[in-house]
Amino acid sequence: MATRSNDSGLDVNGEVPTMASGIPAQPVAKARLPQGKILVVGGYGGVGQTVSAALGEGFPGRVVVAGRSMQKAQNFVQGRDNRLIPLKLDISLMDEVGAALDDDVSLVVMCVEQKDTRFVEQCIERGIHYVDISATNELLTQIESLNRKAREHGSTVLLSAGLAPGVTNLLVSQSAIELDEVENVDIFILLGLGEVHGESSNRWVLDNLNSEYTVRQSGVNKTVKAFGEFKKTVFPGDAGKRSAFRFDFSDQHTVVRTLGIDSASTWMCFDSAALTWFLYVEKKLGMLSLLRFPIVKRMYLKLFGSIHIGSEVFILQVVANGTREGKSSTYTCSVSGQGEARAIAS
Repeated sequence: MATRSNDSGLDVNGEVPTMASGIPAQPVAKARLPQGKILVVGGYGGVGQTVSAALGEGFPGRVVVAGRSMQKAQNFVQGRDNRLIPLKLDISLMDEVGAALDDDVSLVVMCVEQKDTRFVEQCIERGIHYVDISATNELLTQIESLNRKAREHGSTVLLSAGLAPGVTNLLVSQSAIELDEVENVDIFILLGLGEVHGESSNRWVLDNLNSEYTVRQSGVNKTVKAFGEFKKTVFPGDAGKRSAFRFDFSDQHTVVRTLGIDSASTWMCFDSAALTWFLYVEKKLGMLSLLRFPIVKRMYLKLFGSIHIGSEVFILQVVANGTREGKSSTYTCSVSGQGEARAIAS
């Protein structure tokens, strides 16, 4: 059964309590998981390596670190006392996918973006359970359409199992509990540049800098552009007052569908205000349109991969406007921490 982690706080079978991140609330070493191997796709990337290492401690010898480079997978598992198993896997090649899944895999953790649902369907058809941290709404909506198929094959599919989406969805759900009626939700995301992010994460950000997408505003659809406009908020702690910019995280679409909210938008900024505004100016001048050229995108990927200024802090904040006891009311809640990858894996 396909679901997103902003509903009941339980998985689809109502058996495993979940935290805001969608990861089992029990310590990894004590969590109840099916027998068989755990395949972590993108297992040596920025988030994947943290997930792999944590699972390897709880399930030694059962965690497969998979990615397109066998050398990178081998380098990552080296010196870990055989807790992790390296594997070369290109998820666009169905022969490789079939061979990997048929090797006693019972659970897949997807830590890279996908272009279609072929891989997920292969998991479902084998009754393999599936967890995804993807933030792309179009893909997640396509996976949700596989709900009936997942039920038929006994496959549990957990989507939005990261910070954004994931924790942000649950913050909106909490707002809906606190208010009698939610009329508008703004989701603010501050990301620290001090953390080393994987190429897949950086590529997703670059791919979406020029995106044009639809949000729900006052009950009607509105077409907007990533980094096309900004909104001010006051984050807790030292971050203080900041300007955050529109970005196409899937949470803003999910909460409209699942919670019946009339208006929802997601806004993002980095802990470096200078870099955040630099991207906004580049967007206004049309310079980011050059990202359609592979050589320019490679240059930006290299730049993003080498910039580690600032901290590893992340802040997720939801500001919800609505009514409570017949009066207009605003409810604000937030989650903050150090290290996105560690938070997702914990």
